[in-house]
Amino acid sequence: MTEAEVEDMLVKEDTYLTSGVHIGTQQKSASMKPFIFRVRDDGLYVLDVRKTDERLQTVAKFLSGFPPEKILIVSARQYGSQPIQMFSKVVGTMSIAGRFIPGILTNPDLPSFIEPEVIIAVDPSADNQALKEAISIGIPIVALVDSNNTLENVDIAIPTNNKGRKALALVFWLLAREILLQKEKIDNRDDFEYELEEFEQSL
Repeated sequence: MTEAEVEDMLVKEDTYLTSGVHIGTQQKSASMKPFIFRVRDDGLYVLDVRKTDERLQTVAKFLSGFPPEKILIVSARQYGSQPIQMFSKVVGTMSIAGRFIPGILTNPDLPSFIEPEVIIAVDPSADNQALKEAISIGIPIVALVDSNNTLENVDIAIPTNNKGRKALALVFWLLAREILLQKEKIDNRDDFEYELEEFEQSL
């Protein structure tokens, strides 16, 4: 990697690696092939953090075009709960952690009915119901995808370990920081006042 490329990254490559963002699973879907860096001796697929970094920058630009209150983040996964709730607090989005009640996006008679303009799913497999409803109302889907996920119905994918506690914290911390930067709520990255640990699910 050249010095210029390193400079362009949102955080040092080491930060991605210590957070385990690159650790995939022992399964690889065909659609995830472009994001796989190598396969380890123990059979785990390793994701390319350079591509993760690029996608985070792309997604931050994309999401900053929406009113924050029209962005919905969902996570059925336990370790996604704190990261998405903290992200919502910082950026001003909606979030649903835990069980996604069927009809939230499609049934106006539900008290919990909401009308987002874009959805972010922590895991397309675990958040399948939310994705189905997003497809039926025709809104774009951003998803965190691991080596075993398929990209079917995902408009913009962020390749990352979407099961790890530290990996999820880092992804949402970076995304929140970059969106505030895009929206000129902060002048530079050093102005971001939240600590990475605040985004981490406690054990």
